[in-house]
Amino acid sequence: MATPLGWSQGGSGSVCLAFDQLRDVIESQEELIHQLRNVMVLQDENFVSKEEFQAVEKQLVEEKAAHAKTKVLLAKEEEKLQFALGEVEVLSKQLEKEKLAFEKALSTVKSKVLQESCKKDQLITKCNEIESHIIKQEDILNGKENEIKELQQVISQQKQIFRNHMSDFRIQRQQENYMAQVLDRKHRKSSGTRQVRSHQRPREK
Repeated sequence: MATPLGWSQGGSGSVCLAFDQLRDVIESQEELIHQLRNVMVLQDENFVSKEEFQAVEKQLVEEKAAHAKTKVLLAKEEEKLQFALGEVEVLSKQLEKEKLAFEKALSTVKSKVLQESCKKDQLITKCNEIESHIIKQEDILNGKENEIKELQQVISQQKQIFRNHMSDFRIQRQQENYMAQVLDRKHRKSSGTRQVRSHQRPREK
């Protein structure tokens, strides 16, 4: 059987369109049948020729046959429409389930994203605190290093002063030793002269 105008396999919208078109065709056919009956009534009241009557009668028969075919086609289209509506209902329920599942999954993902965002913010805050602490420690260490450098300079100066003192002390010790040696020599020389004199005096007597 040929596909009616506007009918497309696999689409509920096309089924509804075909159903409406068939309904319009039936209504127009019924209207035409009603008009033909009125014509026949008028022909019964008025004299008409046999040819005209047969032509009208033939047209009426053809219209009735077309009307019967249209009713059969309409029944089939109604069956297709009910089947399509059933499929639409099944698909609608399936879509609703998938929508609920998607919304649930989306809610879970949003919750995880929010948790990760909170963790990220906490890590950023902690990193900033650690960085600030490190900067403070670096400032303290820099201060300590400066103090150490100053102390090293002081120690270096003190070492130099100590070296100078040691050098002066050595010179002084050397001078003292030299003076002691000179005095010792003088003392020995003086002692030796006295002993010689003491030995010479008895001989003179």
